[in-house]
Amino acid sequence: MLILGIESSCDETAVALVDDARHIHANIIRSQYESHAPYGGVVPEIAARAHIEWMEPLLSEALTKAGKNMQDVDAVAVTAGPGLIGGVIVGLMTGKALASIHRKPLIAVNHLEGHALTPRLTDNVAFPYLLLLVSGGHFIYAVVRGVGDYVLLGRSLDDALGEAFDKCAKMMGLGYPGGPKIEQIAKQGNPQAFSYPKPLWGTAGCDASFSGLKTAVRLSLRAMAAHENDLTDAQRAGVAASFQATIIEILKERSLRAIGMAAEQGYQRLPLVVAGGVAANQAIGNALRELAASQGMGYVAPPPALCTDNAAMIAWAGLERFRLGMIDALDVEPRARWPLGVAK
Repeated sequence: MLILGIESSCDETAVALVDDARHIHANIIRSQYESHAPYGGVVPEIAARAHIEWMEPLLSEALTKAGKNMQDVDAVAVTAGPGLIGGVIVGLMTGKALASIHRKPLIAVNHLEGHALTPRLTDNVAFPYLLLLVSGGHFIYAVVRGVGDYVLLGRSLDDALGEAFDKCAKMMGLGYPGGPKIEQIAKQGNPQAFSYPKPLWGTAGCDASFSGLKTAVRLSLRAMAAHENDLTDAQRAGVAASFQATIIEILKERSLRAIGMAAEQGYQRLPLVVAGGVAANQAIGNALRELAASQGMGYVAPPPALCTDNAAMIAWAGLERFRLGMIDALDVEPRARWPLGVAK
């Protein structure tokens, strides 16, 4: 079984081919970092235009790299949301056209489910497992019981964690994307240089909040310099290290709460699976791996290339749905919002 996957929900145009033996025949990604860097974040109109420009060339490149053609493909899986609606429309319309022209089944994939099921592609993780999904637009704790079957435990009440990284990096004049830049300079900083707040610390549940932490970072930067260009490298490194260290402490505390909540519902010592772009952060990954070990739990995170947005995860999620008979009509609509576990 061979599935073609298409992803265009944010600022990566991606096409992949994945089979049911968990072999990734091609996973082509075209990032738009240079286009959005001058603005310090993703500009939806620029992103949508770039998806239009790159979709057809990447499709051709993926098929060529895999040594396949559309006749070899069993189904087309495409992100139908959530995301920037312009980009979602580009990808979904491409998927619909391919499915219609080549008479292939269409699977409309929730982008979040793509992240949630990636560990089954990379590590063959069995259901159920405890998921922490941390990306540029989402922060979710859930028990993954099966395809389309999620017990939601907690979420961010404001900013997603990746969004907080990007915004703090912009305040420091580090540019976009912020997560990798903060992680890099944090290695040279003192994680105790600043004492930042930990919103919702000790409260019941495992919901999280990052806006207050972001505000505290802004205030500490203003206290040191009137403009981002006036900051020294040492000052930036201290802020980055302290910010990242605070995030790690928050994640450890919230994850322990999520583990307890899962246990109360009968899900004890599940593997802790961390997915999404922020899962590529090594400091965060190491801390959560140690936490899982201390609780007698396994720990799984996809390789960095499959943590950030990609089409292999969409192809795999589509494959999981396809073999369960979950096929969509060609009139399926794009969705800017699509909570994990809620039916289309």
